[in-house]
Amino acid sequence: MSLTRRTMLRGAGALPLLAGNLAGNLCFPARVEAAPTPSVAGVVPPVLFVHGNGDHAALWITTLWRMESNGVPRERMTAISFTDPLARTDDKVEQPNRSSTEDQRRELGDAIKEFKQRTGASRIALVGNSRGGYSIRNYIRNGGEADISHAVLCGVPNHGVYDWDEGLGGEFNGRGPFLRGLNEGESEVAPGTAFLTLRSDGNDKFAQADGRFVGKPGTPTGVTSDGPALKGATNLVLGALDHREVAFHPRAFREIYKFIAGSEPSRIEIVPEAEVRLSGLVTGTPGGVVTNRPVSGATVEIYSVSPDTGERSGGPIHSSQTGADGRWGPAQVEPTWYLEIVLTSAGSPTTHIYRSPFPRSSDVVNLRAARPLGPADAGAGAVLLMSRPRGYFGLPRDVVLIDGKEPKDVKSGVPTDSVTTLRLPAEKVGRSVVAIFNTERIVARAWPASESRIAIAELTY
Repeated sequence: MSLTRRTMLRGAGALPLLAGNLAGNLCFPARVEAAPTPSVAGVVPPVLFVHGNGDHAALWITTLWRMESNGVPRERMTAISFTDPLARTDDKVEQPNRSSTEDQRRELGDAIKEFKQRTGASRIALVGNSRGGYSIRNYIRNGGEADISHAVLCGVPNHGVYDWDEGLGGEFNGRGPFLRGLNEGESEVAPGTAFLTLRSDGNDKFAQADGRFVGKPGTPTGVTSDGPALKGATNLVLGALDHREVAFHPRAFREIYKFIAGSEPSRIEIVPEAEVRLSGLVTGTPGGVVTNRPVSGATVEIYSVSPDTGERSGGPIHSSQTGADGRWGPAQVEPTWYLEIVLTSAGSPTTHIYRSPFPRSSDVVNLRAARPLGPADAGAGAVLLMSRPRGYFGLPRDVVLIDGKEPKDVKSGVPTDSVTTLRLPAEKVGRSVVAIFNTERIVARAWPASESRIAIAELTY
């Protein structure tokens, strides 16, 4: 059965959509006491979340918090971080620190086996974003159907990012052997697993008719905004959300929860905890390639900072050094504190990560050092990044301001950029810089680039 639900009209103006985004990002971090939510452990199967190309488990943090806020026990959920999250250029040709579709299927299979043993469940639910949906489909199609009750595929390019005769070895080519193998047959899903796809109404940069987002402007891709839909699945359109928002936005959470639990969530907002404990993994970029391989000997320090100036309130509230497993923490913080997380690791810039309050605990606060300063940064007194891991900056859809101005390196139209860079002259080192995305506001400090330091205002929503 195929069902299409359009929650925003195609071509709707910026103001109605902006209002929806503003409301959807509220998490009410100052509220630290709430009525207890009854457990739904007997209704909701254990859920394993699967990230996309180049990403890691931490992208699911707000989804995990929302699930917990609706009574799903923390121990009934997990999120995988693939060792090498980036795809190969050619699926059959080895590349250092990149993974094949078979690598991903095997690693996901190991995680599913361990998770089932830990929870005692005979079947679990899988939720994947982008490339993560490929590993889910590959696992189910190749003998894993009996393990999986539900499969939710968010922004997954199920029919390819492009459909071309060239580059047939690439897993994102709808004409290549990998996707043809997944999509062959009258139905594109396994009959014993309930499938849901979530997609955008034209705002997903990897579901576009024109090839400008894959380096070939003016060349038809052979796919459309309907590319993520699957024959035999429940297929929903979530309006003009972007490629990542169809997984991590509150609208996406509602559909994920409803499909797996069989009922509407009791709340969308995140319910804060009285005590918050944070930990995670420090990962690196060997040879310039993003991986989730652990970094040992890295130091993590955490400071409580002023929400108005970004200045530290005192000494570090946490300090730890990673071992061979790359783990840091745990750190105990208050759910109302704005934080500065300082990551120091050999061969990388000292990275000052400024974050909004963490309303709930998490063990997937994964950290990567900023990229090294490059030629474009020459002469800059300070370099600051504003990063949105769980979505893109949409102009004019969103309010996006850094240091009081709309960034010039964010393109208008279909949202494609998740990072913007601000470079300041030497005389402005040490001052506060305000980063605003809709209702989320983070104040960072400008650290001297001459000391190989970079600041990141990392958005949560």
